Amino acid sequence: MSDASAHALDHHEPVTSTGIPNKKVLMWAFLGSDCMFFGTLISTHLIYRKISATVGGNFLDIRDIFDIELTSFSTFILLASSLFMALAVSAIHKGNLNSTRWMLFGTIIFGSIFLACQVYEFTHFVHGKENKHGDLEHQLTLSAYAGKSEQVGEDAQLTPHEDKAHVFGSTFYVLTGTHGTHVAIGVFWLIGWFVYSFTGKMSTADAMDIECCGLYWHFVDIVWIIIFPVVYLMEYAF
Repeated sequence: MSDASAHALDHHEPVTSTGIPNKKVLMWAFLGSDCMFFGTLISTHLIYRKISATVGGNFLDIRDIFDIELTSFSTFILLASSLFMALAVSAIHKGNLNSTRWMLFGTIIFGSIFLACQVYEFTHFVHGKENKHGDLEHQLTLSAYAGKSEQVGEDAQLTPHEDKAHVFGSTFYVLTGTHGTHVAIGVFWLIGWFVYSFTGKMSTADAMDIECCGLYWHFVDIVWIIIFPVVYLMEYAF
């Protein structure tokens, strides 16, 4: 019998015929459906990536907008948060409630830093900035792009006021925004457990619930491992 099923039996948690706790099976089912959802979003982005790369015959270089250093930093932060989450799950199974509490806190802090980086990034994308001529550039919205156009000179700009609608912004914001929403949900879930840990009611009986929370958190990290190269790094490789 596995440790998970043995723990479930010790605390009278319902298990399936395979010996896997029902809560974990339900979480896996949810993550499986969510995986297909993100797969659809990523596929859509890849399909429209090249289509939206040209507007009016002019090539739009999205690298003018991306801040790859900031995104790389936030990626490292999110991946590091998985370590804290894994330590929290390990600690609750061992009955070390104090360690569980502070590992949860570490996950919350790192998850919040990732979200802050994403909000900062999106804000600068949407507002853009003006060049020396007063033209708006380096701007990305849901339906418009303002940046340099290789075929019309270095100083020429494509502005939202021109009819230069494209779908890159739509697929980019829907994909990364959906992932950010998942991270935010995870952070609030973790905050709930962190606050609960101060009530004196937390025990090893909650291990399966925290483990399910950990599965969810690791899932959003894995999804970002796919999104980061597909959405960001691919623009520098191809």
